[in-house]
Amino acid sequence: MPLWRIYAHPDTFTYDQRKGIAEAITKQYAMLPAFYVNVIFVDVKEEGLWVGGETKKNFVRLTVEQIARQMPNPDTEAGRKQRTAWMDKMNETLRPYILQRPEIEWEIHIAETPRDLWRIQGIDPPPSNSEEEKAWKENNKARSYL
Repeated sequence: MPLWRIYAHPDTFTYDQRKGIAEAITKQYAMLPAFYVNVIFVDVKEEGLWVGGETKKNFVRLTVEQIARQMPNPDTEAGRKQRTAWMDKMNETLRPYILQRPEIEWEIHIAETPRDLWRIQGIDPPPSNSEEEKAWKENNKARSYL
């Protein structure tokens, strides 16, 4: 599961922009069952968001937890390249909604959670790229497989 939390002032994104962001993010995880991808918009009023000790109405903070897949070790050249490429891909995904809006200040980070600490509907997800995971993707829902 990638879990995206997008913290922003309630006026920062319209419904259509939120829908566009959620759809664009989901497309980036096309190899996964779509229901793995969660995007939660957390509305934060100006007095609830502080950066550098000052309130910010124009700040967007994105926190991402990736669980279904792990990226290669950053201590290897291949790992560094893949991680940089993924972050660049996230920039492109967010470009029309955030990067192309000069009034927005923003920050993103991605954390990787161990897969063994994740369940859906109380079920351990099937192994990556397994036939059962393919079935979950096709049906777009979890089902018992043990």
